[in-house]
Amino acid sequence: MSKTIYIVLTDTGTLLSKAIGMYTREDLNHASIAFDEALTEMYSFGRKQRHNPFVGGFVKENATGGIFKDASCAIFSYVVSDDVYERMQNRVRHIEANKEQYRYNFIGLFAVALNKNLERHHAYFCSQFVATLLNESGIDVFNVTPNFVQPHHFTQLTCMHTVYEGDLQIYVKNVREEEADIVERLSMWRHLPFGKMA
Repeated sequence: MSKTIYIVLTDTGTLLSKAIGMYTREDLNHASIAFDEALTEMYSFGRKQRHNPFVGGFVKENATGGIFKDASCAIFSYVVSDDVYERMQNRVRHIEANKEQYRYNFIGLFAVALNKNLERHHAYFCSQFVATLLNESGIDVFNVTPNFVQPHHFTQLTCMHTVYEGDLQIYVKNVREEEADIVERLSMWRHLPFGKMA
């Protein structure tokens, strides 16, 4: 059996995103990982308060609001085994349960810009977190350590399948409407005589 994870790269248009973009020369400067196609379980390291970029850490992200409301994106899928999928989810749950111990790795961003290898305990920037989660789960796809991984590096991975590029809200709306339609059809089917016999 296998399951699919999603790597979500976004351009949120925030000042921090623009500042990072000045260094990376890329548009999509925030990375998240999601455990479902509709992005209802999307996680990263970023701002905890919408209007304060300097208070950051582990966050469960809302793909339909906040800094993502007007975001453009690129979404990639990667098929993993059930064991790897569960290992990733358990790691995320552990971090979420202890999130007050984790911080956003601002210093790490400067270290990347200076090409310095700096590892900090319980501190990540967004792409470092996603890359670390992949590595810890046995998915070794980068030729650099996670603290050097930038969001655009995910676009260079041939093992990732491009799902969507464009307006994030259009993607989320379409996927969630499709899922709701499937649920409704299944519900109608169950109410039919032959459906009840199944």
